[in-house]
Amino acid sequence: MPQPQTTRRLFTLSLVAAAALAPSAAFAQAKPLQGQVVKIVRIDPLSGLLGSVGISQRKGYEFFAEKFSASNPAGVKFEISFIDNKLSPAESLNALKSAIDQGVRYVIQGNGSSVALALVDAINKHNERNPGKEVLYFNDAAVDPDLTNSKCSFWHFRFDADTSMKIEAMTTYMKDQKDIQKVYLLNQNYSHGHQVAAFTKENLARKRPDVKIVGEDLHPLAQVRDFAPYIAKIKASGADTVVTGNWGSDLTLLIKAANEGGYTGKFYTYYAGVTGTPTAMGTNGAGRVYQIAYNHYNMGGQMDAWMKEFKQKYNDDFYTAATIRIYEALGLAMAQARSTDPLKVAHALEGLKWKSFNGEVEMRKTDHQLQQPLYMTVWQKADAKYPYSPENTGMTLVPVREFPNYVSSTPTSCQMKRP
Repeated sequence: MPQPQTTRRLFTLSLVAAAALAPSAAFAQAKPLQGQVVKIVRIDPLSGLLGSVGISQRKGYEFFAEKFSASNPAGVKFEISFIDNKLSPAESLNALKSAIDQGVRYVIQGNGSSVALALVDAINKHNERNPGKEVLYFNDAAVDPDLTNSKCSFWHFRFDADTSMKIEAMTTYMKDQKDIQKVYLLNQNYSHGHQVAAFTKENLARKRPDVKIVGEDLHPLAQVRDFAPYIAKIKASGADTVVTGNWGSDLTLLIKAANEGGYTGKFYTYYAGVTGTPTAMGTNGAGRVYQIAYNHYNMGGQMDAWMKEFKQKYNDDFYTAATIRIYEALGLAMAQARSTDPLKVAHALEGLKWKSFNGEVEMRKTDHQLQQPLYMTVWQKADAKYPYSPENTGMTLVPVREFPNYVSSTPTSCQMKRP
């Protein structure tokens, strides 16, 4: 379908635009915190099978720290550092303590909901015991719905769309695809994978009761090096479609095994555009691999310019656009609060609305879940209309449907406790 007009708008974080979008234009224009340094630590894997994802994301945070330090409505300077947590909750808690000991008040994490849940609990306890030294946690990729429902926290803000939102949009698209009759669920064996499977079954039963779930598997996170046995089971089940929340090497190796094993069914994914997977899909994935996400490789406007510059600088592809939104939100909230104090910034973030790279987004006050558009894309050959080619494959992700905020939004059971 034609590229949605909203994704072609030029986004610029000029002082005029920021002032208009911030809840207080006077604060944004005045740059009340000119020159203050905001220290941020990102705690995520930089080694192991999933380390390549974290390394690519580190480049994105460094790249945009420079961009947004040069221009944000608060006038602050963002200083970001990184700690390798090896995808371990225990290592992450050690990293959090180290960051706090160094005076860091802003923490980012995303790869692994098990890590996210551990961090939320630790930060809640730290903030309760240390008034005046609170820490804010920005979640850029951990999508377990519990994080903004039963485990919601005043100190946690999620910038990705959670699994309830993604599966709502994904199955809304799938219900109109009459060639989908038999679905196999293959996911990583931790909270995220469990949630993907549960929400897929629930949504398909409601929207397409004729679709059969013909198989379901959970596998160890970042430990499987050969997915051929799983592909054999999928083929034997007769599944025409696989739904998977796999990411990093667990998706790359799955797609590779599917191509080598001659599986010709479709894959509905979250993370087809992430490091390594585009190469694994190659031309064999054309028309067969779909992705539901809050962005894609051909957003248009300023995003296209940034992605081109990023690729020239790092010889890598930028895909974690929550990075941009975190810096946007921090600049706007700090300008409104006239402070870098996490408690004041958290209050300013609640209900914050701003125009981002693909239209207006809102940090929902009820649960701190960002409300944003989602896109269903399909892997196909790059062309003049959709030219960006990840990993120089000659292929790209092309939008086939956009889901506005009100469509992708899902209810929350969060009972927020505020300080």
